Amino acid sequence: MHTVLSVDAMELLWTIATVLFLYSSLSFLWKAFDCRRNQNCYLVDYVCYKPSDDRKLSTELYSDVIKRNKRLSMPDYKFHLKVVVNFGISEETYGPRSIIEGREESPTLDDCDDEVDDCMYSTLDELFRRTGISSGDVDVLVVNISMFTPDPSLTSRIVNRDKMREDVKTFNLSGMGCSASPIANDLVNNVFKTRKRTLAVVITSESIAPNWYCGTDKSMMLGNSLFRSGGCSFMLTNDPSLKHLAKMSLKCLVRAHSGANDDAYSCAMQKEDTDGRVGFHLSKSLPKVAVRAFTENLQTLAPNVLPVGELALYVIRGLRHRLRRSKETKADAGTAVRVNFKSGVEHFCLHTGGAAVIDAVGSALGLNKYDVEPARMTLHRWGNTSASSLWYVLSYMEAKKRLRRKDRVLMLSFGAGFKCNSYLWEVLRDLEDGGAWEDCIEAYPPNP
Repeated sequence: MHTVLSVDAMELLWTIATVLFLYSSLSFLWKAFDCRRNQNCYLVDYVCYKPSDDRKLSTELYSDVIKRNKRLSMPDYKFHLKVVVNFGISEETYGPRSIIEGREESPTLDDCDDEVDDCMYSTLDELFRRTGISSGDVDVLVVNISMFTPDPSLTSRIVNRDKMREDVKTFNLSGMGCSASPIANDLVNNVFKTRKRTLAVVITSESIAPNWYCGTDKSMMLGNSLFRSGGCSFMLTNDPSLKHLAKMSLKCLVRAHSGANDDAYSCAMQKEDTDGRVGFHLSKSLPKVAVRAFTENLQTLAPNVLPVGELALYVIRGLRHRLRRSKETKADAGTAVRVNFKSGVEHFCLHTGGAAVIDAVGSALGLNKYDVEPARMTLHRWGNTSASSLWYVLSYMEAKKRLRRKDRVLMLSFGAGFKCNSYLWEVLRDLEDGGAWEDCIEAYPPNP
């Protein structure tokens, strides 16, 4: 016996099917939207480390430290001072207490602990105070200090001190060099892709105390003249509800690693000299290696950063350059066709590897004096603070009230291995915090 459905029953079934279809469609769209918005990476805030005044390493004090090394000849002594002057470092940079107090040749574990703990704890405490977020809210903790790796790890030390949750995910990065900040950021960004509404804290610094070179190899003396104490703690999240607190949003991150090349791998590395003294070696091939890594990074970065119009102009200029090349002089034929990165970026945080490095990168990007000023002033005031140097450059821009809503900021760094990493941020609101520069920003740039 067949049952014949009435017209009303058919309409009811049709209505139910339609509602279920719409519900499923909307649910799918909402999940896709929710997943996409939770894959954003927001910079909530950051705090740059400012050591106490008793740790200032002036040229006079640095000269005294060098004199304590009885292995150095007068030419070696002059070389040290010449390098400091050429690097463009001021009298206001900082060093670890072990060096200032005369223990550079035999630092203790307590010396190393004191150096990193003071940086980590002071910046973390200030970061939590400024954001109003507690340590118990942290889901991911990353510490990158390349040349000091105690056991238990530095992340475990923080978890214990701040009594963080048992399910906090911790990562301790070492050996990443001056380019560790974007590497840590990339790690966190990948975690964000698999976890909704996640809060991460990254601490980036370097340990100088156990790595001060007391030998006579000039390629290893350079690090003593350039590297200084510094660090930064910064907070990242993919939680849309915290976007109103955030300063910037990550738009693009590019990493280039040329370590497969032997020259690139060995141009910046920790090693022993002929007398068995450990130091950080910087070879003469470093500039060439940096240019190669820099070029590789920009090839990937440019299409993600520049407007279509600028990319089209670059292609056209390149074709014209090739067509005219056979008719030009050798000098003209060797002139490279440049991309105008300022068409897609307003601000540039450059690696503070030295005045020559800043000038070379600035020239390659077509930057002017105003564009490279933040990096130059950071090198002058703080020295090269390794992986945290980019954050001091950013802080300078903010203290100078340069960062306006919708501006784009490119951070570019180099590191041993050899690595060139870059990432692009978009400013979410006008930024005016003085940060670590607050008490001296009016003096910069100094009068010539």
